Amino acid sequence: MKEAVKKTSEAGAGVTPIRVVVADDHPVVRFGVRNMLENENGFEVVGEAEDGDVAITQTLELEPDILLLDLLMPRLPGLEAMRAIMSKSPRVKIIMLTSTISTQQIIEALQIGARGIVLKDAVAGDLSKSLRAVLSGDYWIGGERVANLVSKLNELMKEAAAVPERKTYGLTPRELEVVTCIVEGCSNKDVAKQFSISEETVKRHLSNIFDKTGVSTRLELALFAIAHKLVVLDN
Repeated sequence: MKEAVKKTSEAGAGVTPIRVVVADDHPVVRFGVRNMLENENGFEVVGEAEDGDVAITQTLELEPDILLLDLLMPRLPGLEAMRAIMSKSPRVKIIMLTSTISTQQIIEALQIGARGIVLKDAVAGDLSKSLRAVLSGDYWIGGERVANLVSKLNELMKEAAAVPERKTYGLTPRELEVVTCIVEGCSNKDVAKQFSISEETVKRHLSNIFDKTGVSTRLELALFAIAHKLVVLDN
C-alpha cells in the first residue's frame, strides 16, 4: 500500500494526488478499482467502504476529492448514503458506480448531487476519464463528458416520460409479492400461509431479495420498496 502511494506521488511529479474513497460491498470490485487507480498517474485511494454507513463515515472523516459509491449497498442504499453525505460535506464529488441503473435513478442521483454515473462493465475504459471530467467541473453520464447538466437533465426527463419504467432489480413475480407482504407488515408465517409455502421457503425468498436489492433488514426492504416503487400503495 505504501509503495503504491509512493509510486502515485512520484508519477505525479510533485502534483498533489486526487484522493479517492471506494465504496462497494464486493471486495473484488474495491480491489479492482484500487488497482486501476493506483496504476494511473495522480490518484490515491485513501479509504474503502463495504456498506452505506461506512461510506458516510469514511467520506466525512477522510474528506476525499471523490467518492466512488455503489448504487446498491447493504445497510443503507447508495442514494440514501449520498443524501446524508451531501447534507454534511457538499464539497466531495460523488460518482455512482453501478451494474444497472434506470433513467429515473439517474435523474434522482443527479438531483441529489451526483457528478457522474459509471457502469461497472465500462469501468476499465471510463474510470479515470470520468474522475478527471468531474474534477474539471463537468459531469460524466452514460460514458460521456457532460458540460450542460440542465440540458442533459431535460433530455433524461423526456426519455423517462416517453418510456415509463418500473425497475424490478431482477426480482421474480413471487419475490415482488413477498416484498408487498413485507411492506404491509406481514411476518414470515403470514407470508407462508398466504402463498401456501413453508416458512423456510419464505426465508430463502427474503435472502434472495436482500441480495438483489442490497438491503439487510425487513425495515430497509420496506423503505427501499416504497422509495423505488416496487409496490403500489393504496391511498
